[in-house]
Amino acid sequence: MSIWNWEGFFSYFTNGYLLGGVVVTLGLTAATLVIGFALAMGLVLCRLSGIRILSGFAAGYVWLFRGTPLLVQLIIIYTGLPQLGFVRLSVVESALLGLALNEAAYLSEILRGGILSIGQGQRDASHALGLNRTKTFLLIVMPQALRVCLPALGNSVNGLLKTTSIASVISMEELLRRGQILMQQRFEVLEVFIVIAILYLTMTSAWDLVQKRIERYFGKPYAAQAIKEKVLARDAR
Repeated sequence: MSIWNWEGFFSYFTNGYLLGGVVVTLGLTAATLVIGFALAMGLVLCRLSGIRILSGFAAGYVWLFRGTPLLVQLIIIYTGLPQLGFVRLSVVESALLGLALNEAAYLSEILRGGILSIGQGQRDASHALGLNRTKTFLLIVMPQALRVCLPALGNSVNGLLKTTSIASVISMEELLRRGQILMQQRFEVLEVFIVIAILYLTMTSAWDLVQKRIERYFGKPYAAQAIKEKVLARDAR
């Protein structure tokens, strides 16, 4: 009895149902990032506002969602909220809400770290030029903070691509869930899951290439400045 089906293994790479799961995974990742980033910005503004109630709320939010498993959060949102009298959300809505709320907690800490890394002198200089707090934040602080945060934000995208697989527990038909359904139909467990692993690896590898190009592009000004400083220091000797 053969324990490996090569024909079945290769056929999964062109299986429309499984490849559709790749599209769902990418879409879920993109939507989660957009919503999560917007929520994260709100949390950061609350955390740095200096208003105790808002700062405490943001800190408590981050503590809660970073301190509990995403799997538990998804199950509570999908099955627990209706028991408390809330409207039952669909699988897609539950998965997107759970992933976005969880991702926002991590993204907010990344953004907060980037913002705090910008020296007070930058703010003082912008105020001296007549910029108010809002313009200083949008035009001076955030562009620099985002450049600092790029590696960590890129790693979050990489992790989120794989984290979406947890949504399979509430029957979200992303890549992993569709693979499980195929496995139950055809009883080719190893073949299906190795193909799934290769597809995830392909997506994360492709994103790694994109991330490196983004980091290289936005790192050019700093790289040029660093080279210039080295040349000046060498000539001064």
